Amino acid sequence: MQRHLISAADLTRDDAVLILDTAEEMARVADRPIKKLPTLRGRTVVNLFFEDSTRTRISFEAAEKRLSADVINFTAKGSSVSKGESLKDTAQTLEAMGVDAVVIRHGASGAPYRLATSGWIDAAVINAGDGTHQHPTQALLDAFTMRRRLVGRDEGLGQDLSGRRITLVGDILHSRVARSNVDLLHTLGAEVTLVAPPTLVPVGVESWPCEVSYDLDRTLSKSDAVMLLRVQRERMNAAFFPTEREYSRRYGLDGDRMAKMPEHAIVMHPGPMVRGMEITAEVADSDRCTAIEQVANGVSIRMAVLYLLLGGNEPAATHTRTEEK
Repeated sequence: MQRHLISAADLTRDDAVLILDTAEEMARVADRPIKKLPTLRGRTVVNLFFEDSTRTRISFEAAEKRLSADVINFTAKGSSVSKGESLKDTAQTLEAMGVDAVVIRHGASGAPYRLATSGWIDAAVINAGDGTHQHPTQALLDAFTMRRRLVGRDEGLGQDLSGRRITLVGDILHSRVARSNVDLLHTLGAEVTLVAPPTLVPVGVESWPCEVSYDLDRTLSKSDAVMLLRVQRERMNAAFFPTEREYSRRYGLDGDRMAKMPEHAIVMHPGPMVRGMEITAEVADSDRCTAIEQVANGVSIRMAVLYLLLGGNEPAATHTRTEEK
């Protein structure tokens, strides 16, 4: 493992599998009456959020506290950032406090990389989402969910996603989740197809390690997992499709479309879901939809990342003990 986690593209296949296997060990902590490990006792982790977030921030905070770390939550609103303080000044303030890790979400693509490489701070940096660039822990928890559902909880240990066919549908242009998933799923051996209106496909996508389609119905029958992406209106400065109804008719997943998928195939969504647009309530509430599982798995993945960056480079528990029993 490297010192920082900035991009899913930085992970090798072995790195990614190590994180997924360690997360499997961490998931067992959730089944205990007391959901705590002493691994990061005495370490200080700062959650540095310059953008609004619910799932990611709470997930990281839960992971940090389950590992017994001291947690500091920082939000831009109500802080000196709203008075004009720069990222450099904020980082140097944190450095003076002696933090061990910084989890950063920022609206500017590249901000976590700048923080990690600038020399402003001597701490591990974890990217919790930067602009439209990357969101590596989201990709890891998505891959973790896929491996559990498509391969198996125990059977998946040490395994990647070779041969699996994953379809990402929706606003690819503005999605850091899509970019991170394409990078990580390719590393793990999966075949990725992007489906979106032509206006929501990024320039230069032909250089990405994936296929591109504009017809959702043609891809459903050969997909092991279909991930729907929210249309990010807050990042749009133009009309990228005629109406919500038109988008839903061509790229939304309803019960009829879900029926075209193989029986074992799953439906995924990184959240928050816009019901009635990219996904119907029937699909969102079905047993095949893993949206709630992804939230739970996010805590296990983030525990694994924090453990490996701050606690050690070996899995939290070896499998030999289980085999000896």
